[in-house]
Amino acid sequence: MSRLGSVQRKMPCVFVTEVKAEPSAKREHQPFKVLATETLSEKALDADVYNAIATEKVDGTCCYVTNYKGQPYLWARLDRKPNKQADKRFKKFLHSKDNSKAFLWNMEEDFKPVPECWIPAKEIEQQNGKPVPDENGHIPGWVPVEKNSKQYCWHSSVVNYEFGIALVLRHDPDEPGLLEICAMPLSVENICSPQKHVHRHHLGLCWPLPDTYMNSKPVIVNMNLNKYDCAFDNECLFNQFLKKDKQKFDRLKDIMLDV
Repeated sequence: MSRLGSVQRKMPCVFVTEVKAEPSAKREHQPFKVLATETLSEKALDADVYNAIATEKVDGTCCYVTNYKGQPYLWARLDRKPNKQADKRFKKFLHSKDNSKAFLWNMEEDFKPVPECWIPAKEIEQQNGKPVPDENGHIPGWVPVEKNSKQYCWHSSVVNYEFGIALVLRHDPDEPGLLEICAMPLSVENICSPQKHVHRHHLGLCWPLPDTYMNSKPVIVNMNLNKYDCAFDNECLFNQFLKKDKQKFDRLKDIMLDV
């Protein structure tokens, strides 16, 4: 059985979407919009959407925790994408009138190279033991986030592999409506992601907002590092939040760090 909340493929919209011939509010120079209808998708219904918990995604990415180098590691999303020539052929195929047949990919030549440590997402389709591109021509996958990574600096700032811990923002387990920033063991069980989504642009809503719902929620800092013999760099996020341990803030946006 797959883990609750595990994301290993591109997530479909909760609602059936439709394309309108209007300029996109999300992408410049795109002459159409993708909007949600009022009809729930079959995939959402099959996933028991009526009993789902709605969350607010704010970072625009997702992450994965699995073993690497013999210990739990944080992995960042990296989709393998077609090279320029293959992408041109694929888009021509998508816009052709007769696209009843599946597009034929050359898996050896059509895709950009990825790091050797790259792994494909688990739930994507495979043929002959090799991952198959999705309907967008991408192969969703992951790369491990190394310590002090410049490319994935935001990811690496919330993990400490020496002590095996991660900074996590979650609902406070004891007080409804309160958020909690805490340090937790870096493990598969502790870090999950949502399974279905609705983008604001699907509903024709503006973005960015001056004040998001989550940013206005009260939050408490509970680092709980007594059992660790930790010595952090002064400027790292763990040390920044350790200085604010046990403090409560009226809004998440009220937390000011010494950076």
